[in-house]
Amino acid sequence: MKISILGTGNLGSSIASGLLEKNMITQLFLTKKNLSTLNKWEKVPEVKITTNNSNAVKNSDIIIICVQPSQFENLANEIKNYLTDRHTIISTITGLSINKIEKIFGAKTNIIRAMPNTAISIGKSTTCICNNKYGKYKIELAESIFNSLGETFIINENDMQAATVLCASGIAFWMRLIRSTAQGGVQLGFESNKSLKMSISTALGAVSLLMNNKSHPEQEIDRVTTPSGCTIKGLIEMEHHGLSSALISGLSSSFEKINQISSK
Repeated sequence: MKISILGTGNLGSSIASGLLEKNMITQLFLTKKNLSTLNKWEKVPEVKITTNNSNAVKNSDIIIICVQPSQFENLANEIKNYLTDRHTIISTITGLSINKIEKIFGAKTNIIRAMPNTAISIGKSTTCICNNKYGKYKIELAESIFNSLGETFIINENDMQAATVLCASGIAFWMRLIRSTAQGGVQLGFESNKSLKMSISTALGAVSLLMNNKSHPEQEIDRVTTPSGCTIKGLIEMEHHGLSSALISGLSSSFEKINQISSK
């Protein structure tokens, strides 16, 4: 596949790394105003780095747009005259609706909205996608791309903001939880590096149990708690200080913010 990533910042770079890792491309164009951060790809034969968005579009079939919302209109006007029926637009722009994309590119353009997370760089992304009327003919193509880079969920567009909070912002939320348990390990007497490794390994084990057993978290909690034991004591103390409610409130707060961004 010939793919362009327009606006190769943190997310775009993660997508590029994943595509290369999984051998998903025959040619990959990476564009950015400042190319200094893309130097690591200069010697990769399949990759071309450039500031020329239009040239990248002309030489690609799939266009992944990763710019900031405020940059979209200028970019779209720059490339719209070079789009043809063969092109599929995949937008990862937070809060940018399909309707707004269609207003510039036209309603007959193949448009997919996608929200991956940064774990896409190691092929472990949770990616949610949706499509416009013409994009439905390309949704399986988009799904195959992102399935090779993790797990993909096809959702309704009106759920995209919630998916962004739960899956994309969710990476940061889980990182903070792991950091907190690692800090707790230091409090209990472990060296910081060892405590972090132990916390990561434990988190991975918890996730693996849920996936392998297809169980609910409470089922796995029941298996490790004993009457009057240390686990239930710790859980009660965490809930006393608002662990679950803080997480849910944080998700809700992020959801309110992304709705504000989308309404602009």
